[in-house]
Amino acid sequence: MPKKRRTNSVNFPPPQVPSQNPTPPPPPRATTRKPLQRNSYKPNNNPFVFSNAIIAINLGLFVWSQISGVDRFQYNMFLSRVFLDNGEWYRLVSAGFVHFGLFHVAMNMFLLFQLGRMLEPAIGSTKFALIYFASLLAGSAGALLLSPTAFTGGASGAVFGIMAAGVVGMRQHGVNPLKTGLGMTFAINIVLTLAIPGISIGGHFGGALAGALCGFVILAPTRIKIPEFFQYATPILVGAAAIYISLA
Repeated sequence: MPKKRRTNSVNFPPPQVPSQNPTPPPPPRATTRKPLQRNSYKPNNNPFVFSNAIIAINLGLFVWSQISGVDRFQYNMFLSRVFLDNGEWYRLVSAGFVHFGLFHVAMNMFLLFQLGRMLEPAIGSTKFALIYFASLLAGSAGALLLSPTAFTGGASGAVFGIMAAGVVGMRQHGVNPLKTGLGMTFAINIVLTLAIPGISIGGHFGGALAGALCGFVILAPTRIKIPEFFQYATPILVGAAAIYISLA
């Protein structure tokens, strides 16, 4: 706290004794104050920087696929074992940015928007991004394990991972997830995954498993003393393990 300045009991400056023939003071001159020059630089305080960026990239790529040709775009992006056998490892990530239709991309981005508003400010953009990509890679690994010859794509594995991380975090903090909108959304999506043909069960459950593991560490209550570096290392190790499983 700034120290208070001590002053004497008399006013400062002290009153002047008037002269015998006082002269009236000159009228005050009007002065104009110059406006303060503020620094034009403003720091970026957007707490949703990563989720906004991922949504913009996915929507932009979807629009580009409609312009350049959907079949050609998807062929260069989606995941299948035959492409990995040819050394196209980049598809473990690129598959998370290709979507099969407007409804597919709209649902994934809508869920990601909501999850980003809920979790990204709480844990920070870096940890949120690490969970996202660890879940994306684990979703690719799960899809390759259960349906290696299928053509798989979409951000669903990563989105499932973020949902699972939030559900686990709620449970650790003593909240029943099924009494929240997030828990019910997660449960409904699990039922839809198992009930609707053509949905990648391995992709969804692989992403959810990775997200749950990352959420258990990153969203642990403060009473559990987890070193800060371990919160960053866990999703990195999970992602590395998913790559190993995919390429094995």
